[in-house]
Amino acid sequence: MIKIGVIGGSGLDDPKILENFEERQVETNYGMPSSKIICGKIGNAEVFILARHGKKHEIVPSQINFRANIAALKKVGCAIILASSAVGSLKEEIIPGDLVFPDQIVDFTKQRKSSFHDSGEVIHLPFAEPFSEKIRKILIETSQDLGLKHHPDSTLVVIEGPRFSTRAESFFFKTFAEIIGMTTMPEAALAREAGIEYATVAMATDYDCWRENTANVTFDIVRERMEENSEKVKKLFTEVIIKIGEDEMNREHKEFIKSKIRTVPNFPKPGIMFRDITTLLKDADGFTKTINLLEERYKNKEIDLIAGIESRGFVIASALASKLGKGLVLIRKPGKLPGEKEREEYDLEYGKDAVEIHKDAISPGQKVLLVDDLIATSGTLIGACNLVKKVGGDIVECGVIVELEELCGRKKLQNMGISVFSLVKFKESEE
Repeated sequence: MIKIGVIGGSGLDDPKILENFEERQVETNYGMPSSKIICGKIGNAEVFILARHGKKHEIVPSQINFRANIAALKKVGCAIILASSAVGSLKEEIIPGDLVFPDQIVDFTKQRKSSFHDSGEVIHLPFAEPFSEKIRKILIETSQDLGLKHHPDSTLVVIEGPRFSTRAESFFFKTFAEIIGMTTMPEAALAREAGIEYATVAMATDYDCWRENTANVTFDIVRERMEENSEKVKKLFTEVIIKIGEDEMNREHKEFIKSKIRTVPNFPKPGIMFRDITTLLKDADGFTKTINLLEERYKNKEIDLIAGIESRGFVIASALASKLGKGLVLIRKPGKLPGEKEREEYDLEYGKDAVEIHKDAISPGQKVLLVDDLIATSGTLIGACNLVKKVGGDIVECGVIVELEELCGRKKLQNMGISVFSLVKFKESEE
């Protein structure tokens, strides 16, 4: 089971979010960490929560024992750390209350122990990309799925603190950074030394002191905004931890499923690498694993109907509907449904097409899971989503077997406020 550390608190030090929680005191060669570690489970992950500033926010940034904090999480076996922190916004477009996922750091700290290797052998750490891109991607995608206002990249300048910036400093930092904080360094560098994947969600709480006609930052403002954002970050981290746990548990199954999918070059037009799931469907073990993984994904979600899109989507949707004990709705190509129907036209990369559904297939307000074999540019799924909405359905999610990441179909659906789940992803260059 994957072990995930959470640093920062932000409501996540509430043990009620964990199953079978307990507090554990962990000693390290670098002293005691900032707090006892709350241990428990979320989904298929073991979670270890550490309050960076102490349980009562009594430790100032310069006095945090960053080495002990990271060493303690390493000692309990964490492979990933999710961190949260308050930051000031240095840009008009980053509004207090927004979430930011920095991809770069400029370190202006001065007094902190920044390495585990301060004696003996000298270690020069590669640190060009200070955050785990894999974990950042999961955080960003999950924020999109949850409809949280966020910024997917930024440069974070980290200052010593505990005082806030002078106005001159604020304008200086504004020339090269988007956000300013006090705690991400040396935390990120120590996590890299420890071999732990690390990413952070920065909560914008203020405009520092550069913005005219706006109150300059104070600790009371920061604390108030942190409290306002705590539920948002708690929900984000909980969903991310569930997703990481599922991904880790299912990784081997997904690799097996991917190996059963055939690639057909130059279909449906030259230059297209088509990912054909018919070879997966005829493999009993692969098909069973596919349906089992989808069942695990959706068994606890509130779903009234499952809608399959012609034609491979029918196969997946019908098997999943049977497993979940839900009704099945068919979304078909034109001319194949008798009786009264609703129609939706949509654009494809190689022309136009349309889908149809019976007008009485879905009752107003019913929660519908849309299922298809593949998402590429998302034309068919967008058409199907609009069709479901036309007849009054609420879309829970679009679930597919294959996602062609480089064609950006997921982003188009997320821009419509629709969540997307895929079992396996292919790059265009993969054979």
